[in-house]
Amino acid sequence: MPGPLSHIRVLDLSRVLAGPWAGQNLADLGAEVIKVERPKLGDDSRTFGPPWIKDREGRDTKDSAYFTSANRGKKSITLNISKPEGQELVRELARISDVLIENYKFGDLARYGLAYDDLKQINPRLIYCSVTGFGQTGPYREHPGYDFMIQGMGGMMSVTGEPDGAPGGGPQRAGVPVADIITGMYASIAICAAIAHRAETGIGQQLDLALLDSQIALLAYQNTNFFATGKPPKRIGNLHPNIVPYQPFKTADGDVILACGNDNLFRKFCEAAGCAELADDARFASNGKRVEKRAEMTRLLQDIMLKRSTRDWVELLEAAGIPNGPINDLAQVFGEPQVKARGIKVELDHPVAGKLPTVASPMRFSATPVEYKLAPPVLGQHTEEILRGLLNKTDAEVAKLKADGSV
Repeated sequence: MPGPLSHIRVLDLSRVLAGPWAGQNLADLGAEVIKVERPKLGDDSRTFGPPWIKDREGRDTKDSAYFTSANRGKKSITLNISKPEGQELVRELARISDVLIENYKFGDLARYGLAYDDLKQINPRLIYCSVTGFGQTGPYREHPGYDFMIQGMGGMMSVTGEPDGAPGGGPQRAGVPVADIITGMYASIAICAAIAHRAETGIGQQLDLALLDSQIALLAYQNTNFFATGKPPKRIGNLHPNIVPYQPFKTADGDVILACGNDNLFRKFCEAAGCAELADDARFASNGKRVEKRAEMTRLLQDIMLKRSTRDWVELLEAAGIPNGPINDLAQVFGEPQVKARGIKVELDHPVAGKLPTVASPMRFSATPVEYKLAPPVLGQHTEEILRGLLNKTDAEVAKLKADGSV
């Protein structure tokens, strides 16, 4: 059965990660996604290498591995929107699309007559999703925004990393662009909600997604901890501000994460680990007391954890029903039996690379399963297909558009 959004066409004018991530989610859900790129240059992230994807002979291509992470399932058309002919092609595509995603700076597309107020005149049902650093309102709305700066400005780096003064201490960004990715996820949700609203009303709307807003929302309980105390949370490394023990420990030969999310799990751990007396100790009898005595609790548990290997701890704790796990690198991640069983690695047919590995969508549907129809496209791979098949351009019109640099 087709995907749940198989009736939806998306015009994706976005670049790099936040917008493309939303577009890829919609493609995974069955939408037809048309990615608009600059002639000869394409999406900026195509150049974010090395590493580069390899062709069938093992040679580097011009496309980065980074680009392939957020552009599965899309068709690529090159359009020069600085030219009137390119702008008109965007209008023609917007007229027959359900959703448009863009991440231009505030006001940039208005200069080309491609703002929401322009396009809703020709397609009142259009859902126009704008993804920017700071949103469509406020004093910073015209400022550019990149993930790294947003992680700093939005508080993520203030709670990520080891404390000041500790070895390796100081603010740290997350290991992936979390502000971009979470904004893309919120954009996906907002678009699906707007599609549902339009089904009832027949009316489209503009969606305003900002990296800063999304990054702040992602801080979740760190925000409410601050509201409750008036004190900004501090960096505590791999510790949890509200739960103990909920952290990694050194073992005899590596590391293991122990996650006792409630008092019952802590007692079960103590019984399994041969230290039942700790669960009865008044100092550690509740999570709140363990948080207060964090340093002492951690010291006692660390001495215990050093007595066994990581494998021994994993087997012992799993048998006792206690959440735990190793700290894997990506080679180990994709070697995990659970990861293999879930089919997380998917290979798609790519016109240059042959079989191109990608990561499956984590969304699973019983009635409308995700289908992986298209590998991330090479630049302009579908330009002529879209011009001729969707916009009904003649051979002469296509030739003229190519000659004047519009596509």
